[in-house]
Amino acid sequence: MMNLRKSDQRGKAEHGWLSSRHTFSFADYFDREHMGFRQLRVINEDHVAPGRGFPTHSHRDMEIISYVLDGALEHKDSTGTSSVIVPGDVQRMSAGTGVAHSEFNHSQTERVHFLQIWLLPETRGVKPSYEQKQFSDEDKRARLCLVASRDGRAGSVTIQQDADLYATLVASGDTVVHPLAAGRHAWIQVARGGATVTTGRETLQVQAGDGVAICDADRVELSGAGNQAAEILLFDLA
Repeated sequence: MMNLRKSDQRGKAEHGWLSSRHTFSFADYFDREHMGFRQLRVINEDHVAPGRGFPTHSHRDMEIISYVLDGALEHKDSTGTSSVIVPGDVQRMSAGTGVAHSEFNHSQTERVHFLQIWLLPETRGVKPSYEQKQFSDEDKRARLCLVASRDGRAGSVTIQQDADLYATLVASGDTVVHPLAAGRHAWIQVARGGATVTTGRETLQVQAGDGVAICDADRVELSGAGNQAAEILLFDLA
């Protein structure tokens, strides 16, 4: 079974310096029908103006992943970590017992476009930690590249949850296939471009910003559609 969450159905926040779209309930946007999916709690698509950003604020007991699509995002946190996240980077912060951090557009001239993702942790109260790794376009082109997992296998960042996050770039003519084990579920988030999602029994056409919840399927196929290669995130969830 597939349920489509269209891009234009998402929550909206417009603050001048920030334009944000919320796949699930977040901040002032509340929709009891979209509180998350399995362990996945937040997918925000943010555009931040040059030199602007989120001042220091706190989190706890959440796995937070930042995935930059365009521009550069500057990160600082109370663990002493300071970094700049650019396209291809995947940053993971385990908030655990509590961490304070800030996120600002690193550029004074160009906007930054990124996805902010939150997953509920398996275990509460862990020591806060941070990790960042780079995954090239070639790593993702016409294949599912594992970028986050519980065990950190295949060079992925490590998260405190039984979830695997894959990234892929599929052009027209490309198809990638992901098997789903019994009892597993998938969420597809299209970051850009257009694609076809099929489980063998159902097929959907999706565009940038769309999300798809998938249950009771044994496989997911993603095929590129259109002139632009689609950039897609696939979550394999317990």
